[in-house]
Amino acid sequence: MAKGYRLSASTGIHKGDREYQQDQVTLLSHKRVAGCVMGVVADGMGGRSGGRKASDQVMMTARQLFERYAPETDDAPAMLMQLAREAHTVIKLTAISAEEEPHSTLAAFLINPGGDCYWAHSGDSRIYHYHGSKFVKRSIDHSYVQTLVNRGELTEEQANVHPKSNILLGCLGAEKDPPVDVHFIPQLRAGDVLMACSDGVWHYFNNAEMGSVFASLSAREATEFLITKARSRGRGGGDNLSLVIVKLEALDS
Repeated sequence: MAKGYRLSASTGIHKGDREYQQDQVTLLSHKRVAGCVMGVVADGMGGRSGGRKASDQVMMTARQLFERYAPETDDAPAMLMQLAREAHTVIKLTAISAEEEPHSTLAAFLINPGGDCYWAHSGDSRIYHYHGSKFVKRSIDHSYVQTLVNRGELTEEQANVHPKSNILLGCLGAEKDPPVDVHFIPQLRAGDVLMACSDGVWHYFNNAEMGSVFASLSAREATEFLITKARSRGRGGGDNLSLVIVKLEALDS
Protein backbone atom coordinates (compact mmCIF):
# COMPACT_ATOMS: atom_id res chain seq x y z
CA MET A 1 0.00 0.00 0.00
CA ALA A 2 1.34 3.41 -0.94
CA LYS A 3 1.74 5.65 2.09
CA GLY A 4 -0.49 8.63 2.75
CA TYR A 5 -3.99 7.31 2.18
CA ARG A 6 -6.57 4.69 3.09
CA LEU A 7 -9.23 3.31 0.79
CA SER A 8 -12.91 3.80 1.54
CA ALA A 9 -15.41 2.27 -0.84
CA SER A 10 -19.06 1.63 -1.55
CA THR A 11 -21.24 -0.10 -4.13
CA GLY A 12 -24.85 0.65 -5.03
CA ILE A 13 -27.45 -0.97 -7.26
CA HIS A 14 -31.12 -0.22 -8.00
CA LYS A 15 -33.45 -1.52 -10.69
CA GLY A 16 -34.71 2.02 -11.36
CA ASP A 17 -38.04 2.02 -13.18
CA ARG A 18 -37.37 -1.20 -15.06
CA GLU A 19 -39.22 -4.43 -14.27
CA TYR A 20 -36.02 -6.35 -13.65
CA GLN A 21 -32.39 -5.84 -12.78
CA GLN A 22 -29.82 -6.58 -15.50
CA ASP A 23 -26.94 -4.55 -14.01
CA GLN A 24 -24.38 -6.17 -11.75
CA VAL A 25 -21.70 -4.55 -9.61
CA THR A 26 -18.97 -5.83 -7.30
CA LEU A 27 -15.99 -4.58 -5.32
CA LEU A 28 -13.36 -7.26 -4.73
CA SER A 29 -10.64 -7.05 -2.08
CA HIS A 30 -7.63 -9.28 -2.68
CA LYS A 31 -7.56 -12.19 -0.24
CA ARG A 32 -3.77 -12.28 0.02
CA VAL A 33 -2.62 -8.71 -0.66
CA ALA A 34 -3.84 -5.73 1.37
CA GLY A 35 -4.61 -2.59 -0.62
CA CYS A 36 -5.35 -4.45 -3.85
CA VAL A 37 -8.96 -3.98 -4.99
CA MET A 38 -11.00 -4.30 -8.17
CA GLY A 39 -14.33 -2.63 -8.91
CA VAL A 40 -16.51 -3.99 -11.72
CA VAL A 41 -19.78 -2.83 -13.31
CA ALA A 42 -21.64 -4.79 -16.01
CA ASP A 43 -24.82 -3.57 -17.70
CA GLY A 44 -26.57 -6.60 -19.23
CA MET A 45 -28.79 -6.43 -22.31
CA GLY A 46 -31.00 -8.97 -24.06
CA GLY A 47 -34.33 -9.71 -22.47
CA ARG A 48 -35.12 -10.48 -18.86
CA SER A 49 -32.84 -13.47 -18.29
CA GLY A 50 -30.46 -12.83 -21.20
CA GLY A 51 -29.11 -9.53 -19.90
CA ARG A 52 -28.82 -10.77 -16.34
CA LYS A 53 -27.04 -13.94 -17.46
CA ALA A 54 -24.56 -11.82 -19.42
CA SER A 55 -23.76 -9.50 -16.49
CA ASP A 56 -23.54 -12.51 -14.16
CA GLN A 57 -20.92 -14.05 -16.46
CA VAL A 58 -18.84 -10.86 -16.27
CA MET A 59 -18.92 -10.99 -12.45
CA MET A 60 -18.06 -14.67 -12.30
CA THR A 61 -15.13 -14.23 -14.68
CA ALA A 62 -13.90 -11.18 -12.72
CA ARG A 63 -13.94 -13.09 -9.41
CA GLN A 64 -12.10 -16.08 -10.86
CA LEU A 65 -9.36 -14.00 -12.50
CA PHE A 66 -8.91 -11.65 -9.53
CA GLU A 67 -8.58 -14.58 -7.15
CA ARG A 68 -5.65 -15.88 -9.22
CA TYR A 69 -4.12 -12.42 -9.76
CA ALA A 70 -0.73 -11.84 -8.10
CA PRO A 71 -0.07 -8.07 -7.94
CA GLU A 72 3.69 -8.43 -7.47
CA THR A 73 4.23 -10.54 -10.63
CA ASP A 74 1.16 -10.44 -12.89
CA ASP A 75 0.40 -7.93 -15.62
CA ALA A 76 -2.69 -5.95 -14.63
CA PRO A 77 -3.72 -4.73 -18.10
CA ALA A 78 -3.32 -8.25 -19.48
CA MET A 79 -5.62 -9.56 -16.73
CA LEU A 80 -8.25 -6.90 -17.51
CA MET A 81 -8.08 -7.72 -21.23
CA GLN A 82 -8.43 -11.41 -20.34
CA LEU A 83 -11.52 -10.55 -18.27
CA ALA A 84 -13.11 -8.86 -21.29
CA ARG A 85 -12.17 -11.64 -23.73
CA GLU A 86 -13.19 -14.55 -21.48
CA ALA A 87 -16.50 -12.97 -20.43
CA HIS A 88 -17.25 -12.18 -24.09
CA THR A 89 -16.63 -15.81 -25.07
CA VAL A 90 -18.72 -17.26 -22.24
CA ILE A 91 -21.63 -14.88 -22.94
CA LYS A 92 -21.62 -15.96 -26.59
CA LEU A 93 -21.60 -19.63 -25.56
CA THR A 94 -24.57 -19.17 -23.24
CA ALA A 95 -26.68 -17.23 -25.74
CA ILE A 96 -30.35 -18.06 -25.25
CA SER A 97 -32.02 -18.95 -28.53
CA ALA A 98 -35.51 -17.96 -27.37
CA GLU A 99 -34.48 -14.38 -26.56
CA GLU A 100 -32.39 -11.57 -27.91
CA GLU A 101 -28.68 -12.30 -27.88
CA PRO A 102 -27.31 -11.60 -24.39
CA HIS A 103 -24.75 -8.78 -24.27
CA SER A 104 -23.03 -6.81 -21.52
CA THR A 105 -20.93 -3.72 -21.05
CA LEU A 106 -17.82 -3.83 -18.87
CA ALA A 107 -16.25 -1.15 -16.69
CA ALA A 108 -13.50 -2.39 -14.36
CA PHE A 109 -10.71 -0.69 -12.43
CA LEU A 110 -7.88 -2.37 -10.55
CA ILE A 111 -5.87 -0.64 -7.82
CA ASN A 112 -2.55 -2.25 -6.95
CA PRO A 113 -1.04 -1.98 -3.45
CA GLY A 114 1.70 0.37 -4.72
CA GLY A 115 -0.93 2.90 -5.79
CA ASP A 116 -0.85 2.34 -9.55
CA CYS A 117 -4.21 1.80 -11.22
CA TYR A 118 -5.51 0.36 -14.48
CA TRP A 119 -8.97 0.41 -15.93
CA ALA A 120 -10.64 -1.31 -18.87
CA HIS A 121 -14.04 -0.75 -20.42
CA SER A 122 -16.26 -1.90 -23.29
CA GLY A 123 -19.58 -0.32 -24.22
CA ASP A 124 -21.10 2.70 -22.46
CA SER A 125 -20.59 1.91 -18.78
CA ARG A 126 -18.03 4.46 -17.60
CA ILE A 127 -15.08 4.90 -15.28
CA TYR A 128 -14.37 8.34 -13.82
CA HIS A 129 -11.24 9.66 -12.12
CA TYR A 130 -11.50 12.77 -9.94
CA HIS A 131 -9.12 14.54 -7.59
CA GLY A 132 -11.28 16.17 -4.93
CA SER A 133 -13.96 17.98 -6.92
CA LYS A 134 -11.75 18.27 -10.02
CA PHE A 135 -12.53 16.07 -13.01
CA VAL A 136 -9.37 14.32 -14.27
CA LYS A 137 -10.50 11.79 -16.89
CA ARG A 138 -13.23 9.40 -17.89
CA SER A 139 -13.49 6.43 -20.23
CA ILE A 140 -14.83 7.21 -23.72
CA ASP A 141 -17.97 5.28 -24.67
CA HIS A 142 -18.12 2.82 -27.54
CA SER A 143 -21.38 4.32 -28.77
CA TYR A 144 -22.87 5.95 -31.85
CA VAL A 145 -23.41 9.33 -30.17
CA GLN A 146 -19.84 9.35 -28.78
CA THR A 147 -18.52 9.23 -32.37
CA LEU A 148 -20.66 12.30 -33.13
CA VAL A 149 -19.25 14.06 -30.06
CA ASN A 150 -15.71 13.10 -31.11
CA ARG A 151 -16.34 14.63 -34.54
CA GLY A 152 -17.68 17.83 -33.01
CA GLU A 153 -21.20 17.26 -34.36
CA LEU A 154 -22.82 16.99 -30.91
CA THR A 155 -22.05 18.33 -27.44
CA GLU A 156 -22.07 15.87 -24.54
CA GLU A 157 -25.34 17.44 -23.35
CA GLN A 158 -26.95 16.93 -26.79
CA ALA A 159 -25.62 13.35 -26.93
CA ASN A 160 -27.40 12.57 -23.64
CA VAL A 161 -30.83 13.38 -25.10
CA HIS A 162 -30.18 12.10 -28.64
CA PRO A 163 -32.77 9.50 -29.77
CA LYS A 164 -29.95 7.07 -30.62
CA SER A 165 -28.01 7.58 -27.39
CA ASN A 166 -28.41 3.92 -26.42
CA ILE A 167 -26.86 2.45 -29.61
CA LEU A 168 -23.54 0.76 -28.85
CA LEU A 169 -20.76 0.17 -31.38
CA GLY A 170 -19.46 -2.78 -29.40
CA CYS A 171 -19.76 -4.70 -26.12
CA LEU A 172 -19.27 -8.19 -24.70
CA GLY A 173 -21.26 -11.00 -26.30
CA ALA A 174 -21.78 -9.27 -29.65
CA GLU A 175 -20.90 -10.94 -32.94
CA LYS A 176 -17.66 -9.00 -33.35
CA ASP A 177 -14.87 -9.06 -30.80
CA PRO A 178 -15.54 -6.26 -28.30
CA PRO A 179 -13.63 -2.98 -28.34
CA VAL A 180 -11.71 -2.74 -25.05
CA ASP A 181 -9.81 0.37 -23.99
CA VAL A 182 -7.28 0.29 -21.15
CA HIS A 183 -6.06 3.32 -19.22
CA PHE A 184 -3.14 3.59 -16.78
CA ILE A 185 -2.76 5.88 -13.75
CA PRO A 186 0.87 5.64 -12.57
CA GLN A 187 0.23 6.83 -9.01
CA LEU A 188 -2.98 7.48 -7.15
CA ARG A 189 -2.82 9.94 -4.25
CA ALA A 190 -4.91 11.06 -1.31
CA GLY A 191 -7.93 12.98 -2.58
CA ASP A 192 -8.40 10.79 -5.67
CA VAL A 193 -11.78 9.21 -6.41
CA LEU A 194 -12.59 6.41 -8.86
CA MET A 195 -16.10 5.51 -9.91
CA ALA A 196 -17.37 2.85 -12.33
CA CYS A 197 -21.05 3.13 -13.21
CA SER A 198 -23.71 2.15 -15.73
CA ASP A 199 -25.40 4.69 -18.02
CA GLY A 200 -28.41 4.68 -15.69
CA VAL A 201 -26.23 6.73 -13.33
CA TRP A 202 -23.96 8.95 -15.46
CA HIS A 203 -26.75 9.95 -17.82
CA TYR A 204 -28.17 12.35 -15.21
CA PHE A 205 -25.06 14.27 -14.08
CA ASN A 206 -22.46 16.58 -15.51
CA ASN A 207 -18.81 16.47 -14.46
CA ALA A 208 -19.04 19.44 -12.09
CA GLU A 209 -22.04 17.98 -10.24
CA MET A 210 -20.28 14.67 -9.71
CA GLY A 211 -17.15 16.46 -8.53
CA SER A 212 -19.03 18.36 -5.83
CA VAL A 213 -20.67 15.12 -4.67
CA PHE A 214 -17.31 13.31 -4.42
CA ALA A 215 -15.65 16.22 -2.62
CA SER A 216 -18.35 16.70 0.00
CA LEU A 217 -19.66 13.19 0.73
CA SER A 218 -18.24 9.88 1.89
CA ALA A 219 -18.18 6.96 -0.58
CA ARG A 220 -21.35 5.51 0.97
CA GLU A 221 -23.16 8.87 1.06
CA ALA A 222 -22.12 9.66 -2.52
CA THR A 223 -23.43 6.29 -3.72
CA GLU A 224 -26.80 6.82 -2.03
CA PHE A 225 -27.07 10.44 -3.20
CA LEU A 226 -26.29 9.64 -6.86
CA ILE A 227 -28.84 6.80 -6.96
CA THR A 228 -31.54 8.92 -5.29
CA LYS A 229 -30.90 11.94 -7.52
CA ALA A 230 -30.73 9.85 -10.74
CA ARG A 231 -34.02 8.17 -9.75
CA SER A 232 -35.71 11.53 -9.32
CA ARG A 233 -34.27 12.96 -12.55
CA GLY A 234 -35.39 9.83 -14.42
CA ARG A 235 -39.00 10.91 -13.77
CA GLY A 236 -40.36 7.39 -13.86
CA GLY A 237 -38.41 6.31 -16.95
CA GLY A 238 -35.03 5.51 -15.39
CA ASP A 239 -32.80 2.60 -16.33
CA ASN A 240 -31.14 0.11 -13.95
CA LEU A 241 -28.45 1.88 -11.91
CA SER A 242 -25.19 0.46 -10.59
CA LEU A 243 -21.99 2.05 -9.35
CA VAL A 244 -18.87 1.43 -7.32
CA ILE A 245 -16.94 4.31 -5.73
CA VAL A 246 -13.46 4.17 -4.17
CA LYS A 247 -12.12 7.23 -2.36
CA LEU A 248 -8.48 7.62 -1.31
CA GLU A 249 -8.59 9.50 1.98
CA ALA A 250 -5.64 11.14 3.67
CA LEU A 251 -4.58 9.21 6.76
CA ASP A 252 -4.74 12.31 8.95
CA SER A 253 -8.27 13.26 7.88
